[in-house]
Amino acid sequence: MKTFEYRDNAEENNVSNFVFNFKAIGTHWEIETKKPLRYMLQQSILKRIEQYDVTYSRFRSDSLVSQVSAAPDGGNFEFPDDSVILFDLYDKLYTATDGAVDPLVGRELELLGYDQTYSLRPVTDHVRAKAHAEGRATWSKDIVRVGKSLVTRRPLVIDVGAAGKGYLVDIVSGLLHEAGFKEFIIDGGGDIRHSGEDITRIGLEHPYDPNQVIGVFNLKNRAICASAVNRRAWGDRLHHVIDARTGIPVRDVIATWVVADNAATADGLATALFFTGGDRLADLFRFSYVRMFEGGRVEISRNFDGELFT
Repeated sequence: MKTFEYRDNAEENNVSNFVFNFKAIGTHWEIETKKPLRYMLQQSILKRIEQYDVTYSRFRSDSLVSQVSAAPDGGNFEFPDDSVILFDLYDKLYTATDGAVDPLVGRELELLGYDQTYSLRPVTDHVRAKAHAEGRATWSKDIVRVGKSLVTRRPLVIDVGAAGKGYLVDIVSGLLHEAGFKEFIIDGGGDIRHSGEDITRIGLEHPYDPNQVIGVFNLKNRAICASAVNRRAWGDRLHHVIDARTGIPVRDVIATWVVADNAATADGLATALFFTGGDRLADLFRFSYVRMFEGGRVEISRNFDGELFT
């Protein structure tokens, strides 16, 4: 989600950069480079994003995760080779948040109305009770994972939204590196990965005022991702950041920003910080962060490389 904006130093120096703009997975993307992307590379990027979507999107009926959710008795499902990176990250996030961040949160999102048709209408209490008759699905109890293979015993709704877009930004970054690009900025709907020697200053957008920033971060050869409760919000205080253990949207924290070595980690931790403190996550990950609470209080990590205005 777009919770901050960037301004490249090259613009200040009047250096002409090239920007490849496109829409994918329901959001706007920009890839900024010093030299133009050849047409074949552009098509390779779009094709790879389509492969991701047809694997992980719970909003399209032909995706692999839709097959998982439609299997009445479960089954053995083979995911792409690089899914191991994403699943390993979820293993760590699940443990670090005591199950609050769980890729099986998809059914809880559907019950709140964030379903395949974007109805944005929560189900009745009767439907909710029926859905929970077998108990809430959890990553530790209902999935047997062997590398890239997931074994299930009942229909499960996988949603990788907590870290998936950042993971896809990393995949696109890998394609650029393979093509010989060393300096670039990828902005996938607000999940940003930077490569190069110039420091880029990132504005941290206020969660309730897109025309205001609460600070800036100095980004170099790392990734920054954010999450906020005002994005993908509907109804009476309903939004997409929910505690998988309860199915209830979070209340205390309203926005987070995380810088890490890769976008998947930054994206996942931006969600994890809604449920647990940075000190606990620091035992497992290398990152810096800012998070804002409902009353306006802001918390920053000691290694925050930037400036806060409030």
